[in-house]
Amino acid sequence: MPELKLLIFDVDGTLVDSERYGHLPASNDAMEQLGLSIRWSWEEFLELLPIPGNVNRLRKTLTDQGLPAGEIEEIVSKFAPLKQRIYIEKYLPTLRLREGIRELIAEAVQRGMELAIVSTSYETQIRALLQNQLSEFATHFRVILGKESGPKTGPEGKLYPMCLEQTGYAAEETLAVEDSEEGLRAAVAAGIPTVVFYNDYTFGSSFAHAILVAPGASGFNLNLLETIHAQSLNLFRRVVQK
Repeated sequence: MPELKLLIFDVDGTLVDSERYGHLPASNDAMEQLGLSIRWSWEEFLELLPIPGNVNRLRKTLTDQGLPAGEIEEIVSKFAPLKQRIYIEKYLPTLRLREGIRELIAEAVQRGMELAIVSTSYETQIRALLQNQLSEFATHFRVILGKESGPKTGPEGKLYPMCLEQTGYAAEETLAVEDSEEGLRAAVAAGIPTVVFYNDYTFGSSFAHAILVAPGASGFNLNLLETIHAQSLNLFRRVVQK
């Protein structure tokens, strides 16, 4: 049975609850500074979440309002760096890690396991979050792949295969940690066994082919995840190969 050697973490909703308490208010602040009348409520933001990235969410909102394409692109080009700066400087330092995440990462570091990040977020934001919330472990994340490296999800998703290539590990030696259906599908498409620690806004998704689905990482140490990984691997192989 392959030994578990690599843990790949998603960021938004997995390491921290950053969508509601980081990206949403930062987006609203940026839109206000740009003079836009748009203010997303949490309910409206939830409906936009399947669209990857706040730039694309704003682009859709402006398109729905009937703005010309040229004007939309001018607005979003200003929005992207402004929102990122506000997020990193104002909201990111206040975000709290989800329960059990620090302990899981600490255990993996102690064992000498490889750690990586695969996310739809900007790599600048990911590195800032690691330095703020996980500074003692930040250097152990050798591979960090975000928006700049290409699409993570959907038919064109390539970040999980890229992560395996850059780390040199096989999919069966790897465990992905996700919170959403879209992230799970991306990992499974790369043949990677995946655990899902869902949150209040991803709860209720099917999470088909996940080897574990739970409301959080609290209570799951690395030994238990390794056992689940080993016991699920043969079934996971058969399902993925169909």
